[in-house]
Amino acid sequence: MHLLTAEEMQKLDQTTINGLGIPGVVLMENAGLQVVEAIYRMIGDPKGKTVTIFAGKGNNGGDGFVVARHLLNAGAEVKVMLLADVKDISGDAKVNLDILQAMGQKIYPLVNPNNLNIVKLAMVYTDLIVDAIFGTGFKGAVPEHIGNVIEIINSSGKPVISVDIPSGLEANTGKVHGACIKANMTVTFAHAKLGLVIQQGPEYAGELTVADISIPPGLVDTQGIRRFLITPEIIKKIIPVRRYEGHKGTYGRVLVVGGSEGLSGAAVMASNAALKAGAGLVTLAVPEGLHALMEVKLTEVMTRPLPQTREVSIDVEALPLVQELLNAADVLALGPGMSTNESSVEFVRQLLPALEKPAVIDADGLNALSGAVDLLKECPAQLILTPHPGEMARLLGIKTEEVQNNRIEVVLEASKNWGTVLVLKGYRTLVASPDGMLYVNPTGNPGMASGGTGDVLTGIIAGLLAQGLTPLEAAVSGVYFHGLAGDLAAGEIGMMSLVAGDVLEFLPQATRAFA
Repeated sequence: MHLLTAEEMQKLDQTTINGLGIPGVVLMENAGLQVVEAIYRMIGDPKGKTVTIFAGKGNNGGDGFVVARHLLNAGAEVKVMLLADVKDISGDAKVNLDILQAMGQKIYPLVNPNNLNIVKLAMVYTDLIVDAIFGTGFKGAVPEHIGNVIEIINSSGKPVISVDIPSGLEANTGKVHGACIKANMTVTFAHAKLGLVIQQGPEYAGELTVADISIPPGLVDTQGIRRFLITPEIIKKIIPVRRYEGHKGTYGRVLVVGGSEGLSGAAVMASNAALKAGAGLVTLAVPEGLHALMEVKLTEVMTRPLPQTREVSIDVEALPLVQELLNAADVLALGPGMSTNESSVEFVRQLLPALEKPAVIDADGLNALSGAVDLLKECPAQLILTPHPGEMARLLGIKTEEVQNNRIEVVLEASKNWGTVLVLKGYRTLVASPDGMLYVNPTGNPGMASGGTGDVLTGIIAGLLAQGLTPLEAAVSGVYFHGLAGDLAAGEIGMMSLVAGDVLEFLPQATRAFA
């Protein structure tokens, strides 16, 4: 599913109108009809029910006028609250306002702050609220008098459906700078807007429906838009069918290198996750002082001891042995539980310039690169980095808040500069590639904010990469499966008690429909 900015959607509209000859008033009619269909799904037959429509002066308000007309024809009692002066309405919106008034529909202008009592009274008797105040071109904070109306709507307890985007939400950033409609459902047109799926967007949009308004679906491909929401359809195209004649070698060999005293669980979870994700063989290489413990904790995963430091972490002297183990591996997963011991850091920094096998680098593998990110450009292998915001900030030498406030810009620029596929974890995890592709992951939940879930993700991605997926494909499908497993786990046991092992346990259910 493509994700568009407001400017890109406007360009698509104009191409449809001017290039294909579909009038804007037709697109507006189709948009209104799609909202009406959604209203039927939401509240059933509107006949005899009261619907209050809040309209602005732009095309979003025009969509609201179309909705009002069709609801009137369906037998609903419709109240139209206009948050502008009637004389300010123009273009296609005016066409539909004129029709509505010709039908005898009364319009309630709300340009005076004293009109708030009208809004409060309407909320008492309405069955549904339609938000058609601001469209995708909105930026910043709503004016105070409109903000007051929005606060009344949000506190009414009545169901709200937003037209194209909740009023007060920025279409490009997903940010809210003041009052904003909190919708139960948002019907957006032709393509999802970026702001609906990132930052605060999902919190305010509610259930998201992407509706066809006669803009040809293939037209977006001519615009060069490279942003996508990860959907089941995308995943089905990525995951290969497992062949009947396949064997364990067919599905790849993963070498996991990590672990240190007190952090052995991270390496264990990453290894098991690689197997659960479908890898044929997984070997875990750990400091020799942990090896006996790994032999007890792991059954399906093979283990190898490595030279260690006095602190029971991987010593730089382990480098030749790891390079030998890599000869028999297809993919490396580096970093889970490895620690930031000075010798372990040096091990990572010496390994990367000579690494030729594709690798997933996480946790302390990333921490070892703080202050030395130029090593990524020297590495001949294809890399996938999976930082959380704090790790990303350390790699870039900036504050975590800067990462979180500009997640898309940060991940795209870093991916391009480092030449790696980059997974920026967190709410709505982002996956970026050096050529500018961006994927937003919709799966996952707050219950997954616990230690070890990132190690599970590392293993999942490595396991998928070992099966022949490209680094971008492995990262995209990996974050989707990881989040979906977490959602399935939360559905069974709730979010509060969810731990990393639960994500691993529910991974087979998450992948079952795709392979």
